[in-house]
Amino acid sequence: MPAPETKVAMSAPSAPSRPPVEGPSAWTGADMRGREAEWTYRLSLAEIVEIETAVTAVQARGLDIADIRREDFPLPTLGPVLDRLRAEVLDGRGFALLRGMPVEDRPIFESATAYWGVGTYFGSARSQNAQGHLLGHVYDLGKGLSATNPNLRSYATAERQNFHIDRCDVVALLCLRRAKSGGLSSIVSSMTVHNVMAERRPDMLDRLYQPFPVDRRGEVPEGKAPFYEAPVFNEHAGYISVLYSRLHIGSAQRFPEARRLTAEDIEALDMLTELADDPELRLDMSFMPGDIQFLHNHTILHARSAYEDWPEAERKRLSPPGARPLPPAFAECYGGITIGDRGGIICEGTRLHAPLTPG
Repeated sequence: MPAPETKVAMSAPSAPSRPPVEGPSAWTGADMRGREAEWTYRLSLAEIVEIETAVTAVQARGLDIADIRREDFPLPTLGPVLDRLRAEVLDGRGFALLRGMPVEDRPIFESATAYWGVGTYFGSARSQNAQGHLLGHVYDLGKGLSATNPNLRSYATAERQNFHIDRCDVVALLCLRRAKSGGLSSIVSSMTVHNVMAERRPDMLDRLYQPFPVDRRGEVPEGKAPFYEAPVFNEHAGYISVLYSRLHIGSAQRFPEARRLTAEDIEALDMLTELADDPELRLDMSFMPGDIQFLHNHTILHARSAYEDWPEAERKRLSPPGARPLPPAFAECYGGITIGDRGGIICEGTRLHAPLTPG
C-alpha cells in the first residue's frame, strides 16, 4: 500500500515519511475547547457520600494511606464511572477531569485519603522521587530553580514547567487550593504533534525517533548511569508512545560522556516545543479546588505556567492494569515495562510512603 502523501517545504531535506496516528488520542485544543462536557465529570451528591463513607471506613480500620487498595475503598455507584474514565484515559483521548471532590475546610488527611481511594480505580501508585513519595506535593520549597539545579524537581518550585511527560503510565493531580495568580495547566496531544511534524517536516520527526541522552537529574537507580538514551517517539506493538522532557535532555549535556546534541537535534526539539505550545493544538485548564486531572503520559504532554501562592496541590503517579505494551527503551526510565508494575523512581534507600506535607 503506498505511503500517504506528505507536503515538505522545498528547503527541507528529504526523509522517510511516517503514517499519521489515528483515533481519539490525536485531538486539537481548538476542538476540545468546544467539547468540555465530554472530558469532564462532576461528582453527584450520592457519589460524594460514597467517597466519604469509604474514607470513614478505612480510617476506622487504621489503614495507612499507602496501604489502601481498591478493595478497601468500595464505590458501588462511582466505581463503574471511574472504570469508564480510566478506559478513556488509556484508550481514548488520553485525559479526563473529575470535578467536585470536597476538599475545602477539610483536614488534609481526609482529602488525601479520598484522593488516594479514587486513584486506586486507575492503578497502583508509583514513587514520585528518590525519597519514595507516593503522594507528591506541588509546592514551592524555595530551593531555587530546576533549570539551574539538576537535583531539584520542577514541581517543588513555582517556575514554569515546560511540556513534558512524567515517568509513569498515568499522572493524577488534585487541586486543593487555587493559586493567587498563574498555575494554569496546559496539555497537548503528543500524537497530534507527531502528525503535524509528519506532514510539515518528516525529516525532523524521523530525528525524534532516534535516541537522545536523558539526564536522571540525580535520581539514579542502583547500578545505573546518571543518564540514559531513549527516543522521544517510540513505535512498538502497534502503538506510538512519547518519552520526553526537554529539561532532562538538555541537562544531560553536563555529562562529558553523553552524546552532543547536533543542530538537527535542536531543530527537531525546537519544532516539537513550538507545536506543543501552539494555541490551536494545546488545551488550557484552570483548576478549581476539588478538581482531579488524569493524564496518559504516552499520548499527552503537560505543562504548567509559573504561579504565585499555590501551596496545596497533590499529584500521584499510577501504573494501571490494561495499559499498553512499551518498548525496551522505556525500562531505563520506568524501571521496567511490566504492565501494572512499572514507572516511578526507585533508588538505593528509597522507602515508599505517602507524606501529607511537602518536603
